[in-house]
Order: sequence, then structure tokens, then C-alpha cells
Amino acid sequence: MTQPTTSPYGTWKSPITTDLIVQGTTPLVQVTFHGEDLYWIEAHPSEGGRNTVMRKASNGFVSELTPAPFNVRTRVHEYGGAPFIVNGDHLYFSNFDDNLLYIRNENHEIRPITSNSAHRYADSTIDRLRGRLYWVQEDHTESAIFAETTIVAMDLDGSNERNIVSGNDFYSNPRISPDGKQLAFLTWNHPNMPWDETELWVADLNEDGSVSNAKKVAGSPGESIIQPVWSPNGTLYFVSDRTNWWNIMRVKGDDAEAIYPMEAEFGSPSGVFGISDYDFINETTIIAAYTQNGARHLAIIDVESSEITFIETGDTAFSSVHSNGKQIAFLAASPTKFPRIIRLNAHAGNLEVIKASSELTLDPSYLSLPVPIEYPTEGDKTAHAILYRPKNADYIAPTDEKPPLLVHVHSGPTGMSSSILNLTNQYWTSRGFAVVDINYSGSTGYGREYRERLKGN
Repeated sequence: MTQPTTSPYGTWKSPITTDLIVQGTTPLVQVTFHGEDLYWIEAHPSEGGRNTVMRKASNGFVSELTPAPFNVRTRVHEYGGAPFIVNGDHLYFSNFDDNLLYIRNENHEIRPITSNSAHRYADSTIDRLRGRLYWVQEDHTESAIFAETTIVAMDLDGSNERNIVSGNDFYSNPRISPDGKQLAFLTWNHPNMPWDETELWVADLNEDGSVSNAKKVAGSPGESIIQPVWSPNGTLYFVSDRTNWWNIMRVKGDDAEAIYPMEAEFGSPSGVFGISDYDFINETTIIAAYTQNGARHLAIIDVESSEITFIETGDTAFSSVHSNGKQIAFLAASPTKFPRIIRLNAHAGNLEVIKASSELTLDPSYLSLPVPIEYPTEGDKTAHAILYRPKNADYIAPTDEKPPLLVHVHSGPTGMSSSILNLTNQYWTSRGFAVVDINYSGSTGYGREYRERLKGN
């Protein structure tokens, strides 16, 4: 084994080059099931970042469902997200260039089902009993900047579109109960964002697709409610930060109860549609991703006994968590692995990598592993960061030297630095620099009080 060369920090040669950093990766988002088929969106950097829907069928065959020039993306609420939904052999999606909704039918034919480009659509749910689609719609007819946001219903061919919920500034997460009788949705008003203050409403669904008897079931001043999900037996669950931490709760009569109170975040800032940090495997079992002390974890929760079982995959980031009852799928990444789509048997536990965002393999001897640290900040409080020390198997520094330190501050205001593999950080650490990724006061992942420290500052 070659002895490492002694050389000053910052002068080391590294195999992690700028060319390697910009080498093609395939961003992966919004993994979901329909039956036993697995769907996801992947972006193609070589095509200007065009988003396309991919499917891995139950027989193992992988296919692209929305070939060029279609770009499956929406700009509802500007940030977009959740631009497609599947119903049997039919795929419905929003096309970015013209904002129209399209259908891909069982014969693989693609055609538009809406005609007004001033209307944008996202975050759909399907009433399969009556053959009807519900979407969050953003209407830019009067202004390119200011828009009216509503929830609309339409027939499966796009006809008979009408507003069914309106009056507030923003809506998201329309979700139909398993028996098809009720529609749950989130709403909030300017200047709040979803991580500030939202309300959860439930309304009865009428045969014509309209709603009646709308009632607020959760949401108080200063409470952020996100990710409502109906359990298979018709109980409505949601994530609330009323205890300072985004915990999973369920509606119980005129109140709600936490199923597993914990100083951890079982939710993420809902800047985009379609975020899913938990899902039901069956009536009593939830698969959930959560953040604690700056790291992500995956666990199974029994909602009757409130017992939690942790799942160890070696990863430190999880998102887009879904289950079809037999299988679990999610996006995962770690300090040494790029994001991957993983499918897990809900009962046997065997793990399968469906797709990796990059096929690039790196020698771990050049990778610096992250270390969570805390540091004192204003008002005698503590803030958080992730430290990467210099690491290169070919070099050591003189014993009397300290490394130069690069400080990275993530975008905000509610972002969070993650410990997943980041070649830009590794570019520097493999050359003898230390890097610290700051999760400053105002970042997410550490509770509402920490998130709100940035307000007014």
C-alpha cells in the first residue's frame, strides 16, 4: 500500500474533478404506485431538463410513457409538483409548454383534454366510483401574475369542468375518502405559506361532483397542517406542528390525536405539491420518513399500539414514501450514494434498487463523511450544521496545520442542508479543505420554534 504524501491542506490532487461534478445525473422525483406498477418522474438534462413519466410494470418492463416533446410539469403555485395521475390504463398529466392537461390512453395515444392555457392544473385525485377527476386549478385568465386558485371537478375526458371549492387564496391535497363520500383538502391565505398556517377541511361529495356541508376539522392560528391521508378504513390522518414538531395525527370526533408523539419532523415544507412522507401499508400500519437531529430516518408505525419499528437501509435521506399494501417505494440517498428509487417488500423486507440518479461510482477513500455539529448563536441559543473534514487517501497534512474552511449557506428561508452525497463538497474536501454546511436558525428539520427564528431577522 502506497504511503500518503505529506502536503499542505488545499494542495492535494483529487480524482473528483469539475468534469465529474457536471457529469450527467438524472433527477428523480415523485415515486408512486398504481396497483403493482411503479411510476416516477425523471428529468433529462440532455433535453433541457424535460420531465417525463416512467413506469416499471409488474412484469419488470420499464418504459417511458410521455416521450418528447411532452414535458410533464406544472407551475401551479409557481413551485409546481404532482403533475400526473394514473387511472387504470390511462395517464393524465400537465404539459409544461402549454399548461394543458393530456391523456395517454390504453393504445398509447396522447391527446389534450383541456384547451385553455391560462388554466394550470396540479395535485389530482380520482373519484373512481363516478368517473371523475379533481384538480387544484390556478386561473391566470385575468392576470399573468395574479391568479385565482380553486379545486375543480371534471369528467374523465376533461368535459364538464366546474369549480367546486373556492374563496381562499390557496388550496392543495384534495383527497377522496375510500368510500367516495367525502373530499378532504388543505387551504390557506396570504401572507401565510403552508409551513406557517393552514386548515384541513372535509366536505361531502355529491353525485354531480359538487360538495356540501364543508367543515374545518383541524387548523388553528399558528398551526401548519400538511399531508392529509385517508386510512384504508376511512379515518383521516394528517401532519401537524401544534406541538412544535410535525407529528402524524388523526381526526377523532371533533378533535385530533397524535399517533406517535415525538420530537421529530414527520413532514417537510410543502413548497411543492405531491410531497409524501408517510403512507398506509394497511389499516393499522404506516410507513413514515422523519427527520431528527438533522438526519432522516425510515420507520413503520402501528397506529393501534403506537409501536414504532425502525428500518435500516444505510441511507440518511428518504422522500416520496408510498405503499400499495404489498410493497413500499421511496427515494433514498446517503453520504456515499446518489438518490435511488427503492422498492421494498412490505412483509419480507427484501430491497430492490429500481433506478439510480447516477451510475457514477466513487472510491470511498476519497469521500468525507458528514458529522452533525452544533454551534452557539444569538440569544444564547444553539444552531446546527454538518461538518465535512478533509479526506484523501493519497495525502496527509503537516501536523501543525489546520485546514482552510469553506462555509456553505443553503437557500431559504425554509430549506435544509442534507447529508447525502454532494460532489461539490467532496471536490473541496478531497483537496484538503474543510466544508461546513450550515443549517442556520430558520432551517427546517428542527421543529417550528427553530424554523421561525428567522422571522423578522
